[in-house]
Amino acid sequence: MVKSSVKKEFDSDIDRLWSIITDNTKYTWRSDLSKIEIIDKYHFIEYNKNNYPTYFTIISKQKYKEYKFNIENSNIKGQWTGIFRKLDNGNVLIEFIEEIETQHFFMKLLLKSYLKKQQKTYIKDLEKVLVNFK
Repeated sequence: MVKSSVKKEFDSDIDRLWSIITDNTKYTWRSDLSKIEIIDKYHFIEYNKNNYPTYFTIISKQKYKEYKFNIENSNIKGQWTGIFRKLDNGNVLIEFIEEIETQHFFMKLLLKSYLKKQQKTYIKDLEKVLVNFK
C-alpha cells in the first residue's frame, strides 16, 4: 500500500470550499476529468480525459470535517480522505490523504509519483476555481 498526502491552506470560506469539493455535479473545474457519472447518493464514476473509469463509494461525508471514499479501477484500489479544518485566521486547512494499492508490478514502481502528480493537479485546479468564485 502506498500512502500520499498533501496539505494546503486556502483563503476561502469553508462552505465554498466544501461545496466545490463535494458537489460531483459540478466537475468542469477539474482539468483531469472528462465527466463524472453519479450512480446514487454514495456511488459515482470519474472518467479521465481518455474516458478511463474509476469507481468511487462514499463512506463518510461529515460536513466541513471529512469527506472519504473508496476508489477502484482496473489498476488501483484504495481510499481517499479529505480533512477540513477552519483556522483561527479564517482560512481553511485541507489535507488530502490517499492510500492506494496495485497488483501491477510497473504501477507499484510509479504509484507514489503518480499520486503526487494527481494531488498537485487537484490542488492547482482547486486554486483556480476558488479565484473565479471570489
